[in-house]
Amino acid sequence: MIIEAGRHFTLQAPGSAQDTLAFVRDPMRTLSRLHFLRGLRVDGAGVRGELLVPLPVLGEADLPFLCVLAHTPDGATLTPQPIAGERAWVEVTGQAQVLEGAQAAGSGETAVEVAFNFLFRAHLATPDVQGWGGAAFEKMVRAAAGRTLDRVTRELPEGLREALEAR
Repeated sequence: MIIEAGRHFTLQAPGSAQDTLAFVRDPMRTLSRLHFLRGLRVDGAGVRGELLVPLPVLGEADLPFLCVLAHTPDGATLTPQPIAGERAWVEVTGQAQVLEGAQAAGSGETAVEVAFNFLFRAHLATPDVQGWGGAAFEKMVRAAAGRTLDRVTRELPEGLREALEAR
């Protein structure tokens, strides 16, 4: 079973474009305030962690993810990598683009913004149960995982804003 949710948004960034570019290229700083992540680690270009997903009857599931971080001229991207041997995992695709806008009214300073684009795609292996009970269980897991991914995409802008302002 695959469930996905995405979000595109733009945040105002305090400071210079160079400082903001350094921020989006450092996933430990960028993702530090996201409460739905656990065990975030960066090893070279690899970014690993776990997305916390509450599932009815099963409790809380930790969906691991693995991405490759690449720098772009104006930001950074996260490209998901498959994870073998897991019954449940999540692909995290992300892009951050630093934008220098028009001068802010009256201040003469150039406004800096960051455009973020994320897609979460959860891969969940459910037990192969036949009949009405199996269909009901799968529907319940799909609904719970879908609600979780929707919550993640709703909380994402605020967590990134907190990290951006804390730098």
